[in-house]
Amino acid sequence: MAKEKKQEGKLDMQAMMEVYQKLATPGAAHKMLAKMAGAWTTRTKAWMEPDKPPMEGTGTCEQRMLLGGRYLQQEYTGEMMGSSFTGINLIGYDNHTKKYVSAWIDSMSSGIYYFEGTASADGKTITQENTYDDPVRGPTVWRSVTRIVDDNTLEYEMYLTSKGSKEEKMMEMTVTRKK
Repeated sequence: MAKEKKQEGKLDMQAMMEVYQKLATPGAAHKMLAKMAGAWTTRTKAWMEPDKPPMEGTGTCEQRMLLGGRYLQQEYTGEMMGSSFTGINLIGYDNHTKKYVSAWIDSMSSGIYYFEGTASADGKTITQENTYDDPVRGPTVWRSVTRIVDDNTLEYEMYLTSKGSKEEKMMEMTVTRKK
């Protein structure tokens, strides 16, 4: 944590363990993520080309907390471009860096996308970025925005900026808790 001093020289094992235990303790950000646990439905719009209408689809999302309330696993299923699609996101809040961190994998690639970012002052909007060497576009920056509308509604947007171009909205999704 910012208040913790990095030790120089010989490490005091007890002091070191206290730091790690404090950093491993779930806090308010983790409790906010835990509120997202449950079964959800999704409505998605994806823009494959900026000047064309978006492709639309529906799906489901199962969300559950892992490792004693430290991480939220989100598993999405649905259709993308006429094929079945599965994606898994693992998101947590790093007490040390004070950032939300996540790793995204899906059935349309073999890469792992690592995101990092912060939340708005009220904690209801999480914005993260990822840099990736896209095989078609080259170096890109992905920006994801998650908005917690209420306990039963999430909005998710994904933007892409390729080298030398302006940011484009690639996808938006409304996630609604199943009743």
